[in-house]
Amino acid sequence: MIDLDDIDRAILRELAGDGTLSAGEVGRRLGLSQPAAWRRVRRLEEAGVLAGQRVEVDRAALGFGVTVFLGVKLATKGRVSLEDFERAVQAIPEVQVVQHVLGLFDYRLRVVARDIADFERVLRRRIMTLPGIGNVEANVLLTEERRPGPLG
Repeated sequence: MIDLDDIDRAILRELAGDGTLSAGEVGRRLGLSQPAAWRRVRRLEEAGVLAGQRVEVDRAALGFGVTVFLGVKLATKGRVSLEDFERAVQAIPEVQVVQHVLGLFDYRLRVVARDIADFERVLRRRIMTLPGIGNVEANVLLTEERRPGPLG
């Protein structure tokens, strides 16, 4: 684990808001020289604190207006391996995130669909036919906001 000072945290907040900022721009915003900002960003990358840049895709703009979180409990863990389930679920393009979790469910899935009818089709034809599928609970996303998290 790396020790972070206030400047490191400020750099992380800036980059969390916009991962495309150059070291020079980060430095200008924080009152650092470009080389000093670059050295700090590089140190955070080497320590694994910064792990790449991501592009955020607006799913609604692409026609995927519905997001559903599914809690999935496998019917019998002994008959179907977790790896078989994970491999099969990852082959479904509408499933954007697969999380193996501890608690009431075995997995949490983030599923996108064009509309509720499209989600129902994905659920019936793809998800409910997965190996070992048992109970499924659906929660439709109404709104989502970004939170700054522990760096804020």
